[in-house]
Amino acid sequence: MQDELTIGEVAARAGVATSAIRHYETMGLISSERTSGNQRRFARSVLRRIAVIQAAQHVGISLAEIRDAFARFPSDHAPTKRDWVRLAREWKPRLEQRIRELEQVHDGLSKCIGCGCLSMRQCAIYNPDDQLATQGSGARRIFPHG
Repeated sequence: MQDELTIGEVAARAGVATSAIRHYETMGLISSERTSGNQRRFARSVLRRIAVIQAAQHVGISLAEIRDAFARFPSDHAPTKRDWVRLAREWKPRLEQRIRELEQVHDGLSKCIGCGCLSMRQCAIYNPDDQLATQGSGARRIFPHG
């Protein structure tokens, strides 16, 4: 059994693109060693780290927040069940807030589209008192103009 994995093997096992693996490494979420030929080699524990990254992203945790949480672990440490429970407990209030926001949008969908597109004065979901009208017409929350 091989102790180290290539970037392609990690990508295949984790179900993510190699570009994602490189991005995670650049952000400091995972780490690798380099061979004499400058090829990345990853410890098997990186698979669990990627699984935690994917689970956290799936529920709306940003990569920056995941990086901050992972900073408490050694880079070669795969989060244990205990680590995950602690992270989940810390993230739970944020997730509960997000659930409340989504329920508010869900409950208001029958009254308006909730994005300010129509500059509706009665939209209490995203545009109380028509605050977005000062920024011009069109969708201001869903499709930011830039």
